[in-house]
Amino acid sequence: MTVAPIRLGTRASPLAMAQARMAASALILAHGLREGDVHIMPVQTTGDRVQDRPLAEIGGKALWTKELDRALIEGEIDFAVHSMKDVETRLAAGVMLAAVLPRADVRDRLIGADSIADIPVGAVVGTSSPRRAAQLLNRRPDLRVESLRGNVETRLRAIADGRVAATFLAAAGLDRLGISAGVALSLDDWLPAASQGIVGITCRDGDTRIVPLLAAISNAAAFHALRAERAVLEGLGGSCHTAVAVHADSSPTGKLRAELLSPDGRDSIRGEADVTTDPHAAGLHLACTLMNRATPAILRSLEQAPA
Repeated sequence: MTVAPIRLGTRASPLAMAQARMAASALILAHGLREGDVHIMPVQTTGDRVQDRPLAEIGGKALWTKELDRALIEGEIDFAVHSMKDVETRLAAGVMLAAVLPRADVRDRLIGADSIADIPVGAVVGTSSPRRAAQLLNRRPDLRVESLRGNVETRLRAIADGRVAATFLAAAGLDRLGISAGVALSLDDWLPAASQGIVGITCRDGDTRIVPLLAAISNAAAFHALRAERAVLEGLGGSCHTAVAVHADSSPTGKLRAELLSPDGRDSIRGEADVTTDPHAAGLHLACTLMNRATPAILRSLEQAPA
């Protein structure tokens, strides 16, 4: 197959570049392309530049995607690669999700202790994720949470330097970087962020040259799970402020489970639904169930979250 060089946009972090190379390799293998047919073009995002404040305070998940969306719409790149847990529930106008790669390990890893129970009493745990903070305080209300942002290396250094006793990182990202640090947390007690472990590929909506190329490398099971999990966020009006954890089994007959918490972790409700042939409907149904059972503190946190 002969194609003009296609331009792949990505964030410039080591993890994002690793994921971009995964997507490029999949395209090359699927279509018999040459190495030079896929050009990886790093784009620095606002989320990468601003590291001293929690993401929820400075504009949310769009800070990871808006520069790549602009580059897509203006024709500077042909498609973009994202960690789907960092992508807003509603995509920018003119942008479509064309493919997802096979899902990696969905779990969080705890760095700095062998288990949640083993973190020293009263210790400081670093995370800028409202979900992880609420889950931690729900299990260990004696602990203190401080904001910790930055790439994987920065957060691992915070542990080594003793600035925080522990932190959390996605197992998928560590695996893609070849880092074996930390202990994976069981899904029976600690659900991940929606879409965690899934690499998604966006392009211009209706791009007749690029959409078929990407469709050939898309993983149906991962896409099925992603649709269910993102529908939970959609139904809750979820943003990066929202303390919600959700996971769908990849099989069409699997379960969709979610936990919704107040920001301080004191209130927690859980629910599950069957992931049917319509994963979007299943996710919306579960979101409705959770909303009907939500405590006043949880409802206030949802009302305060920006759209």
